[in-house]
Amino acid sequence: QVQLQESGPGLVNASQTLSLTCTVSGASITTRHYYWVWLRQPPGKELEWVGAVAYSGSPYYPPALRSRASCSSDESKNLFTLQLRSVTPEDTAVYFCVRSPRLYYSGPDYETRRSELDWGQGTQVTVAS
Repeated sequence: QVQLQESGPGLVNASQTLSLTCTVSGASITTRHYYWVWLRQPPGKELEWVGAVAYSGSPYYPPALRSRASCSSDESKNLFTLQLRSVTPEDTAVYFCVRSPRLYYSGPDYETRRSELDWGQGTQVTVAS
């Protein structure tokens, strides 16, 4: 059974870089044809797709975050990471890492398939102004 665990600082200052790691156990991140996805849910808002990295290592980003987000994977450590540059308080959210057999381009698409996907427990990140 695959397990995903997010880790990273819970508090980041504005204009700095948010760095999160998702450590995977029970499955290899190079297993065809999965996507390793980052999502976030700001307080009172819907789930938002932040980025993803495929089993091949190719990254994918939503247009709104393409200039600030970087997703990568480390096969040797079986983990994948998110870096979000120049954060603002609007980046405050619970961040989730997810394994998905398909790449969806919106947060609600993952939400409606929640029981079919593998999720980390989520980690709160607060950006201080």
